[in-house]
Order: sequence, then C-alpha cells, then structure tokens
Amino acid sequence: MSSSNLGTLFLVPTPLDHGCDLAAPPALSEVLPLSTIQRAAKLTHWVSENAKSTRAFLKRVDAIAPLDAPLQALDIQVLPREAHKHGDHQTQDLSAAKALLAPLSRGHDVGLISEAGMPAIADPGSSVVRAAHAMGAPVKALVGPISLMLALAASGLNGQQFAFQGYLPQGADRAARILALEKLALQTGQTQIVIETPYRNAKLLSELVQTLKPSTRLAVASGLTLDDTVISQTVADWRRRALPELQLPSIFLWGP
Repeated sequence: MSSSNLGTLFLVPTPLDHGCDLAAPPALSEVLPLSTIQRAAKLTHWVSENAKSTRAFLKRVDAIAPLDAPLQALDIQVLPREAHKHGDHQTQDLSAAKALLAPLSRGHDVGLISEAGMPAIADPGSSVVRAAHAMGAPVKALVGPISLMLALAASGLNGQQFAFQGYLPQGADRAARILALEKLALQTGQTQIVIETPYRNAKLLSELVQTLKPSTRLAVASGLTLDDTVISQTVADWRRRALPELQLPSIFLWGP
C-alpha cells in the first residue's frame, strides 16, 4: 500500500500537569497551541500510555474544539504495561506495535499520546513511531511542551551537547553513577539530565548536592508550565542554602 493510502501518525503532546495536585490546572490554551488542540479533536483513533488520562485530556480538548466523535466512541488502544516500566525503544519485533496501528492501513489518522509531555521522549511510544515508519505511514509531531527541553533552555547549561540519562539507580550504586556522569560532563562539556519520581525528588537533590564537586553547576527545574521554579547555581552555592521540597515533577541537570 502506498503512503498516500495510509493514515498519518500524529504525536500529540499533553500538558505537564498530569498527576499534580493542583486546585486549578492551567487552561489548555495556555500550554498547547490551538492547531494542536484542533488536530487532537479530529482524531478518532489513539494509541495511549493510559486510557483514563487520555480521556481526561480529550475532555479538556472538547471544551475548546469539539471532538469529531463522542468520547465513548473513540478507539483508544493502550500500550503494553512493559513499555510503561522499561520503555519500548529497544523493541525489535514491531508486530505488536503495527497491530496497534491497524487503523493507519484503513486510511485513518492515529494519535500517539502519553500521560504528560511529548510521547516517545522520556515516555513510551518509540516502537509505535518505528512501526509507522516501517509501514510507510507519515509521522508528524505536533507542537507542545517537552519538559526536558524547557528545563535545559532555562538552566544556563550547555544546550549544544547534552544527554538524557533517565532515572538514576537506587541504593549504593547511585553515588557512583552520579560521579561517573559528572566526570563525563567535565571532560566533554556535555550536560547531564535525569528525572525522578516526584516523592523522591528531595532525596535525589540532597544526594546530588552532597556528591557533586563544589564547582559543578547543578540546575533543578520544577513544575514547568505550572508554578515554575528553576534554580541554577554551583553546588557550593547549593550547599549554602536550604533545599526546596520539590513536590512537583522536576528535571535535574548538571555540568561545567
């Protein structure tokens, strides 16, 4: 089948407020352009990290741009649980991902969506994107918030060379990993970026401040697009201040 007969896979970004205990989350129009909202409203087939959060997002979309089909009539397929826990970027067998994208073969557009931010970046979905390419279907990423890039831009660290390292190990191996990444950063100038589960944010920040060299620059970006707090200073300066609690989703970055 030629690509002209296939639907398009749209990567649909979502607000960064998922799971945040906010009295009033920001209006959808404050964090997503109207073109993204309107495109999401037209999609009737979805591949989702979590169906419940996808429906909640689409209710917010519907308030601005009416959905093309009732919410209960939408086809929402969910990524396997294994992809949530370990990612799917190393998946070699794309048969399961192609099955999720069956509507593309019938000429329907499909939306790929995660719980927050851009799917397939620090979230599952890479195998679905590769499957779409393997099928010859067009792939288009829509405009919206990507927390890693917002944090990097606001950090003052090297935005020309950087690496996202995901989650650091727990326990005794963590300090060794922090030191190894700091060594890499100081040797190459490469900014190191990691994330953590929000309830462990404070502990990670404390360990970074204790472990990194005093001259290393450490930045923390918390609550991006929400109640933003971005602090970027040397570890020596971090050690002279009371550390924030960081209850909202946060990004940690360090380098020379």
